[in-house]
Amino acid sequence: MADHPPPTGNSPPPPPPPGGYPPPPSAAGGFPRAQSAFDYPPAPGPVAPLPKESYTPWLTRVLAWIIDYIPVAIVEGIAWGIVLGTQETDCVTDTSDYGMGGFCSSTTSTTGQSAMVLAGALIVAYVVWNLGYRQGTTGSSIGKSIMKFQVVSEKTWQPIGFGLSVLRQIAHIIDGAICYIGYLFPLWDAKRQTIADKIMITVCVPVHNTTKQEIR
Repeated sequence: MADHPPPTGNSPPPPPPPGGYPPPPSAAGGFPRAQSAFDYPPAPGPVAPLPKESYTPWLTRVLAWIIDYIPVAIVEGIAWGIVLGTQETDCVTDTSDYGMGGFCSSTTSTTGQSAMVLAGALIVAYVVWNLGYRQGTTGSSIGKSIMKFQVVSEKTWQPIGFGLSVLRQIAHIIDGAICYIGYLFPLWDAKRQTIADKIMITVCVPVHNTTKQEIR
């Protein structure tokens, strides 16, 4: 078969491929090559974990808990003061042949019982608002706000919302069920999490660390 002469500068361009659409020009001016997996940018790697010092220390969390429960202690103290101050005492004198003398018994008055019921309702409302709504929407209860740290989701780095915040408080039952060891986990855990934190995938971090993580 005879060899065809190479195209010269005056030769017409090669005919387009079947279908009538010319091939797109490549960056170098030649024909495009097939795209390979190496042409795509590498997938982003996992974010490096924060050091242990970036999470809220155990003692700071304990101080926040004490601050949160000061109102509870005050309400309970007032209720018990009313109970003790309004007790009704009944004394009975033994006039039988056995000569056992007299004895007295104290009973809670209606006012005392009402005070305990009201105190219980106020405490429940306060805990739901403080550790459910306030902490769920802002990340901080009153105590955590004073101690300047937040409870956030480890996945989104945002407050977990009212419902999950209530569930987190319920999960703390597990922390107390094993002789309260779950509350001591932040002393040695790498992320200073309690068992409830691990279940709910939450972490406690200072407010300035939350801002840094959002920027990242």
